[in-house]
Amino acid sequence: MRIWDIEPKLLCRKHLAAEHRELHGLWNILTLGKKGYARHPETLRWVGKLAALYWRHESLVAEMARRKWRHATPLDAGRAIGLSVQRTYIDAPARQRAILHEKPCDCFKA
Repeated sequence: MRIWDIEPKLLCRKHLAAEHRELHGLWNILTLGKKGYARHPETLRWVGKLAALYWRHESLVAEMARRKWRHATPLDAGRAIGLSVQRTYIDAPARQRAILHEKPCDCFKA
């Protein structure tokens, strides 16, 4: 599970779609009490930051729209409470960029 902290426009098709899917799973864990990956470090860094997670989703949706993708899974804005900025990282954004550069994908070329 990974929610990136870099601009969605830099993500390749595969990573953009995967992050969107994983964000919805994370949202359900945090808002509906699903067990899944409830103790995963990526989940724990978003506890108390649903507003930030909501805005990350909206930035992904904006990028999806820019790429002319259809989006049909909005989040409930009424649940977007807590801190609106994420400043806790498992890997700092610079490291995240390096991780993506090492992958055999089209990130940074989208």
